[in-house]
Amino acid sequence: MVLSKTYWLQAIVVAAAALVGVVLALSPTSAVLAQDVSPSAGMSEDARLSAFFENVYERRVAESPMSQARLGRRTDAYGEWDDFSDAHSTEQNELTRRDLARLRSEFDYDQLGDEAKLSYDVFVFDAERRLNNFKYRYHHYIATQHISQVSGLPTVLQNLHPITTVEDAEAYISRLQNLETVMKQFATLVRTRAEKGIIVPAVSFPYVIADARAVISGAPLDESAEANAIFEDFRTKVNKLDVNSQTKSALLARAESALKGPVVRGYEAFIAATVRLQAQASNNDGVWSLPDGAAYYRNRIKNHTTVDMTAEEIHEIGLSEVARIHTEMSAIKERVGFEGDLQAFFEFVRHDPNNRFLDGDEGREQFLAEARVQIGEVQQVLGRYFNRLPKAAIEVRRVEPWREATGGIAFYNRSSADGSRPGIYYANLRDMKNVQRYVFTAITYHESIPGHHLQNSLAQDLKGLPAFRRHGSYGAYGEGWALYAEQLAKEMGFYKSPMQDLGRLQNELWRSVRLVVDTGLHSKKWTIEDGIEYFRVNTPLSEGDIKTEVERYLVVPGQALSYKIGMLKILELRAKAKQTLGDQFDLRDFHDAVLGAGPLPLPILEQVVDAYISRADGF
Repeated sequence: MVLSKTYWLQAIVVAAAALVGVVLALSPTSAVLAQDVSPSAGMSEDARLSAFFENVYERRVAESPMSQARLGRRTDAYGEWDDFSDAHSTEQNELTRRDLARLRSEFDYDQLGDEAKLSYDVFVFDAERRLNNFKYRYHHYIATQHISQVSGLPTVLQNLHPITTVEDAEAYISRLQNLETVMKQFATLVRTRAEKGIIVPAVSFPYVIADARAVISGAPLDESAEANAIFEDFRTKVNKLDVNSQTKSALLARAESALKGPVVRGYEAFIAATVRLQAQASNNDGVWSLPDGAAYYRNRIKNHTTVDMTAEEIHEIGLSEVARIHTEMSAIKERVGFEGDLQAFFEFVRHDPNNRFLDGDEGREQFLAEARVQIGEVQQVLGRYFNRLPKAAIEVRRVEPWREATGGIAFYNRSSADGSRPGIYYANLRDMKNVQRYVFTAITYHESIPGHHLQNSLAQDLKGLPAFRRHGSYGAYGEGWALYAEQLAKEMGFYKSPMQDLGRLQNELWRSVRLVVDTGLHSKKWTIEDGIEYFRVNTPLSEGDIKTEVERYLVVPGQALSYKIGMLKILELRAKAKQTLGDQFDLRDFHDAVLGAGPLPLPILEQVVDAYISRADGF
């Protein structure tokens, strides 16, 4: 449910780069890899265009060790990180500008086939988005309690750096040694932003500093009883190697040395820079308070929703959807015989013992077991609703304890491109008293199947599409699909009681409230307290979740808008297809249309669905 969550570990790991489209490796070969390989003049126009797309995509991947890790590739850059410096951001922006100019000057759009035209349009949309985002690169917060390289980089090591050989272990150690450079880059970036009047809201600092200190705590870095999370991950992986004990001991000693040296130095440099800035963080205001803040928020709306809408339009949609869903929830209230108004019903739901798991580790295991059963049940009937089924496996995991305090409520990490690494549905089970069973029934469908995992896996399996389309990401498309999947699960018969359906509505209400609160914070100058109060009155979310949510919107402006805006567009297109096609409408074919072209901006998705309707209608 969080960026991508849903978005390439991308949302957590390379957030600074994602804003401006920057992922350049700390590698002397990057300049060579970035050279053009011109498509042959003897090719067809479609083939020339396809070669151009693959050239650009492979150049970007070659320049990004972290993208390679996400894709499951092991190259000579396996021990490196991306370069997050502003100099490389500027270089990448110029490459994007050049790529777009080449596309427009070297290819004849009218000579392209329909599928090639679609790829052309998507490439243009992406390039223009990157160029527009670059203008506001300094507005992007480097580390917050929601998206932070502080916790993101160790997560890359844990989830995206398998060790099956001694060389893999040495690459892991190399990444540890290189963390100092990356963390000092982040320290420089936060100082640069501060000089321009852009400092993360005050509420973020305690979380970010605590996260950074957690990364460099635990044995053997200190005397605590708990092991350091990175060292424990490395030790577990190395101990599975089929090598002698001397080799394992030597690798562990080198990892320990890297942790105690460059890793600690890098994180301490970042912590020192962050602590110095904390004294300057005088407000918890939305981005309206930043230099050119109104323009930046318009950029964020377009970036996350992919459509041209004003903050006021989105705010009004949110208010309308909240009222509609309240009506549906009131009907359930009457159905279960609750006496009292809707706010009293919300309070009952918050404290209903049937809405709770057991406390502590027993409840965590109970949650994980139930989620796995849910996924298994859906997998058994997928063929009734989809013509194509996902190949990659899905795992359910608890968010690691060391990053629970700043982790989202739930999120998804996609599988590797070759399916060798499963997709992972993460649930934050830090405080089981805040984990509502009714809501998490729907969240499981959202994050796994038929939500994020199904959509991402099917996209990666597509044949004949350019790689940049198979592996692309648009918040409104991905999150919109996942929220649509929660409703689809109802149509599939998987909410077995009125209260479970209430949990589904609570999730949809939650995303509708986001439209109101996000625009309230960043456009209408609401305070955090205003946002919390609106949530408290209008939803049954727990107090802890409400606080986490509102603080999230404050530091990731516009991202929370993508869910509902995307879902509404998918539902609008489905209604249009059903009305036009009548008895010819087949839900599986509609799903093919939505998912069969890879992730798309919403305006282009509408074009794709319109084409499917025309074909099915015989025009």
